[in-house]
Parts: sequence; structure tokens; C-alpha cells
Amino acid sequence: MVDVRLAVPAVAAVALTVAGCGARAVPLDDDYAGGSAESSSAGSSSSSSGSSSSSSSSSSGSSSSSSADTGRYRDGTYSTRGEYGPIREDSIDVRLTLKDGTVESVKVTGNPDNAISKKHQKAFASSISSVVVGRPLKGLSIDTVAGASWTSEAFNKALELTREQASVS
Repeated sequence: MVDVRLAVPAVAAVALTVAGCGARAVPLDDDYAGGSAESSSAGSSSSSSGSSSSSSSSSSGSSSSSSADTGRYRDGTYSTRGEYGPIREDSIDVRLTLKDGTVESVKVTGNPDNAISKKHQKAFASSISSVVVGRPLKGLSIDTVAGASWTSEAFNKALELTREQASVS
């Protein structure tokens, strides 16, 4: 037989413990913060800001830009900054040059928040040219390059933004 006087405090203790499970998690501020998750998105045009990213853009091509990818692209150099990570603590600057709809050159500069991000961004930056240079911009998308999944996703978003910025009617 269960003594009701003992059961009530036990139930109350369990209820308080379960209620505490709804507490909001806050990322740690150390070298490992954000280093283990595998997905994020980055980048948006400078005229609007996405909920998980931001960017700035400039072009040495024509001064007008379209907000939609038309599949036809103006020659020029396009720059985008994509932020990523659980609290958008990391970013990359992507500078992409197009000629005749093809990627002529690419440069990625990392802006890491910690040593782990720095390692991934450096590996990505040194490998990306061999993956995209000489390929058509239309439909171009990369898989994880040099083990840097977040940086790769940020780069894919930069490609989307570049297509929008470079599109001609």
C-alpha cells in the first residue's frame, strides 16, 4: 500500500523537474560553440536581411540588378558576405567573377569566430577554386567541400545571391 503523504511530495518533485525541461538553451561562448552542428544557411541580399544570415553585395558589372534568377548573367565581379553558425558568429566573404555565364575566378575570405571555424574556413578557401572555376553559374551548387559543411552551405547561398544580382532580363 502506498502512503499518500509520501506520494504527493514525490509527484510534485517530478512535476518541477519536467517543467524545468522547457528552459531555453543558450550557446556556450567557447572554442567549441557551434562546432558540432551540421546545417545552417547564410547570405541574403543587402536590401533585405534573412532570419539566419546577412550579406553585402557589390558588382563591377552593370549597376542595375534583378531580384530573380533569369538564367542569363552579366559579366562582372560580385561580392557577398554570408554569416552562419548557431548565433551567426562566423562569416565568409565570397568574391566571384563571371564571364559569359561561367565562373572565371573565386576568392573566399573567412572571418572565423574561433579556432575550429578558422580551420574549416581555411580548408574550404584553399579548395573551392578547383570545384567551381570554369563551371557555368546557372544551376551551380556544391556539396561539402574540405569537410566544411556550414561554409559550403553559406557558399551555396552566395551563389544564389550572385545569380540574382547578375541576372539580366
